[in-house]
Amino acid sequence: MSPFTEAHLKQFIIIIAAIALAVAAPARAQALVDPNKVAPEYREAAEERRAEQMRQRECALKADLDKVLPRDRTVYLNHCLDTLAVKQ
Repeated sequence: MSPFTEAHLKQFIIIIAAIALAVAAPARAQALVDPNKVAPEYREAAEERRAEQMRQRECALKADLDKVLPRDRTVYLNHCLDTLAVKQ
């Protein structure tokens, strides 16, 4: 007869699952481009990319504050980015 009961096995599986979740790397947003860390010939492109990233983050923050549902988020973000583009 095994020294482990079904209850022990369930506890063991739960502990292993908790450890696996804790060890897994969290998903992170894309880091902002730093134009000062790229070669001079690519600096202008890096500055444009950073500006676009800032616009995207601004719209994402607005979506969070307005509590936009996930199903409507893409449409909201596209409209927000279009609005910002018109303002420039």
